Parts: sequence; C-alpha cells; structure tokens
Amino acid sequence: MKVSNPLERHFPDAVFAAGCPSRTVLDHVMSKWGLLVLLSLSDGEARRWSELRRRAEGVSEKMLAQTLRTLVADGLVLRDARPVVPPHVEYSLTERGRELAALLVPLMDWVVVHAPDIVEDAASA
Repeated sequence: MKVSNPLERHFPDAVFAAGCPSRTVLDHVMSKWGLLVLLSLSDGEARRWSELRRRAEGVSEKMLAQTLRTLVADGLVLRDARPVVPPHVEYSLTERGRELAALLVPLMDWVVVHAPDIVEDAASA
C-alpha cells in the first residue's frame, strides 16, 4: 500500500512544475522587497512611496517602483493616486493582500526569532 505524502494533499505536483502560476506569485510575494512592502502595509495604514522606501532600508528607487507595480498588478496592493498638486499617491493592501499579510506575519516572526542563530551557525560552518 502506498503511503501518501502529506504535502500532496495541500500541494498538487503542479506547484513543483516550472510552468505553474504559483511560481510567478511566489517570486513576487517572497522576494525580499515584495515581502518587506507587504509587511510594511500589514498594519492597515496607507503609506506613501517615500515612507515605504524609508521602511525598507536599502531598496533602490527602481526596485521599489518595480515591486509596487508588480504587487498592484497582482491585486495585492492598491495604488491611490489623488489628483492634486503636487501628486499624492498612497499604497495600501487590498483584501487579498491583507489575507496574504496575515499569513506572512507569523513567518516573519519565525525568521526574526531564529535569524541570529542561523546567521551565527552559517558563519561558523
């Protein structure tokens, strides 16, 4: 009798295939900058581009703009451009983005707790 892999119940083999759409979404969501933008917006507050850039230290203007465009196109982030002078643009999470962020926050909690030991172990290896 074949013992079923528990992963198979949650993730069909297709997610491991190179052409699976989940690969594209994973690339957008789990990139360093994508993850930090989503986490920056996870508190429910709308943020301007400059605020997001300050929060995600080290992100270039080009990468932040590209990341935001991608997350907006994916329907995870809402771009609210107000027709005023000077232009006023704010970013916030969509309902889908809030659902995703609720799952990412515990992952980031785990990373923050374990990162010092992991980095130390890697440095001493």
